[in-house]
Amino acid sequence: MLYVVFSIICSVLVGVLLKIVKKNNLSFYQIITWNYVFALILTHFAYQPEFKTHFSISTGLILVTLCFLLPIIFIFQAKAIQYNGIVKTDIAQRLSLFISILASYFIFKEAFNYYKLIGLLFAFSAIDFTLYKENQKVIKEKNKWHFLLLVLLGFGTIDVLFKQISVLSEIKFTEVLFLIFIGSLIASAIISTYYIVKEKEKFDLKNALWGLGVGVLNFGNISLYIKAHQALSENPSTVFAGMNMGVILLGSCVGIIIFKEKLSKINYAGILLAIISILFITYSQMKQL
Repeated sequence: MLYVVFSIICSVLVGVLLKIVKKNNLSFYQIITWNYVFALILTHFAYQPEFKTHFSISTGLILVTLCFLLPIIFIFQAKAIQYNGIVKTDIAQRLSLFISILASYFIFKEAFNYYKLIGLLFAFSAIDFTLYKENQKVIKEKNKWHFLLLVLLGFGTIDVLFKQISVLSEIKFTEVLFLIFIGSLIASAIISTYYIVKEKEKFDLKNALWGLGVGVLNFGNISLYIKAHQALSENPSTVFAGMNMGVILLGSCVGIIIFKEKLSKINYAGILLAIISILFITYSQMKQL
């Protein structure tokens, strides 16, 4: 369980760094690019993966999609944290699991039981409660809640694509990770170059230092999550439940206590519904094992 605990910490700390970035007038785009530089270096030295180029067209399409989607969703995550706070962004990210659950039913033809259906109902309610804001004018002008929806949809799509890759035998997960980090670095570098050239954004090496922090935590989050599944291969639902509930609870504590984020009673109810949703979905998986 220590792997799960440290993976949760890494995941939440990424959000903390992205929250601080805006206050220091740094560039999201440059930091995300540097993040992939350091994550790629760490992946190379930690796993020594092969640089494979021989795989099917369908696998290649999934890899290319992930290469573009990962840096873009990173930007959406940063924007969501900026406008909506760590608490709501972490909940949106973790509630993206309902997309992968739906994909399991419609794409992977997994059987559903009553517990999973109840969990999905709680998940939909939690999304509605979490996005609720009493002052609708604030939503339109400041909160920009659509970034939360983009985070939810983006992470859900990424999860489905990773699930598709995980069942392939032609390429190992560490090799997938290496290739995706290379592609994501290229995609994020193109985005950064656009903002430097067209938007006159200043190139600043301070972004590299912040990118190092995000890259180490990003790599740590993914690596520790993989190790947790390897260590607890007999109990995947334990990893699933621990990770999702841990990020929601720790992210909520950090946002409310450290950053003084304001939540309504309905928003707090959304946090509770999110936890209940994950518990039902996890229990439904345990019943199917």
